Amino acid sequence: MNNLIKLGWESSNTAINTEFIARVITVQKNSYRISDGEIEYLAHLSGKFLNDAATALDFPAVGDWIEVQKLTDEQKAVIKQVLPRKSQFVRQAAGLRTEAQIVATNIDTIFIVNSLNHDLNMRRIERYVLAAYESGASPVIVLTKKDECSQEEVETAIAEVESVAIGIPIIAVSSLTKDGIEELLELLPAGRTAALLGSSGVGKSTLVNTLLEKEVQDTKGIRESDSKGRHTTTHREMFMLPNGALMIDTPGMRELQLWEGESAIDATFQDVEGLAVNCRFANCRHESEPGCAVREALENGELPEGRFHNYLKLQRELAYEKRKQDQKAQQEERNKWKQVSKDLKSKYKRRG
Repeated sequence: MNNLIKLGWESSNTAINTEFIARVITVQKNSYRISDGEIEYLAHLSGKFLNDAATALDFPAVGDWIEVQKLTDEQKAVIKQVLPRKSQFVRQAAGLRTEAQIVATNIDTIFIVNSLNHDLNMRRIERYVLAAYESGASPVIVLTKKDECSQEEVETAIAEVESVAIGIPIIAVSSLTKDGIEELLELLPAGRTAALLGSSGVGKSTLVNTLLEKEVQDTKGIRESDSKGRHTTTHREMFMLPNGALMIDTPGMRELQLWEGESAIDATFQDVEGLAVNCRFANCRHESEPGCAVREALENGELPEGRFHNYLKLQRELAYEKRKQDQKAQQEERNKWKQVSKDLKSKYKRRG
C-alpha cells in the first residue's frame, strides 16, 4: 500500500486488493510500462481485455490505475482491467477519423504551458482551459522563458492572460534562472499528479528537467522568427519529482481539437455567461435582439470581440463534434446488428 501511495494512490480505495494494482507510467504503441511503486514492469493487454474493449477510451493511458497479473521474475505483467478514472484529459484524435484520444488520466492539476514569445495566444489558452475544466482537473497557466522578457513585458502578458483565464492561477517561470519554480512547486504537493500540456517548443521538456533537477528529456531550440518548436517528447511519460509529486510530460500539440466540453463552457467563459444572464430574453442569441447585455458589453468595450467570437466558435465546434460522434455511434450500432443478423443466418443455414 505504501508503495502505491507514493504513486498517488488514495487510501480511500480500501475495497481493492492492492497487491494486484499498478499505475501506467508510459504508453508506446501496444506496450505499457507500469509500476507498483517498487518494481517497474513491461506490460501487455490480456486477450479478454482486447476482446471487451469497445472504444479508444477503454484502453489504458498514462496515469491509469490498473489491475494486473504480475510475472515478477520476468518483470512483465498482464493488464486485466482499468480502474475507474477520477479525471481524464481527452481530445479529438488527429486525422479525419472521429475518435477520442486520452492524453492523461487521474490528474489533479493541468499545467497549460505557453512561452512568453510569439507562442502566447489567448484563443489557444481558452481552448486548453475549456478542455482542462472538462477533464475534471484544475487548470494552471504556466508562462515560460521569463528570462527573455522585461518585467514590464511579463506583467503585461499576465494581465492579458488573466482576462481570459478568469480565476485561474498564472505563474511565470524561467527554467534558466529558476525564477518562479518554487511558486510552481507549491502547487505540486507529494502524491498529487499534474500534466504538462501545450504546443511544441514552449519549454515543457526543459521544465521537466528543471523540476527533476536532472536531464531526463531531450530538448531542442526554436526558430527565432516565429518561436515555433520541434517535437522533442515523442510519448507521454510520468515522472516522480524530488518532492514526491508526479508529473506527466506530453508531446507538443500542433492543434488541440476538442472532443467534448459543453459542460465546461460556463466555467471557461464565465464573463460572457454572466453578461448573458442580464439579457432581456432568456433565449437571446446575442445578435440583434433588444436588451442584449452581451451586445451592449461588446459595443462599450467591456467584452473584447475576439473573446466573444471564440466563445461562439467553440460552441459551434462542440456541437459539430457531438453530431459526428452521434453519427458514428449510430453507424456502429447498425453495423453491429447487421453482423448479428449475418451470423444468425449463417447459423441457421448450417443447421438446415
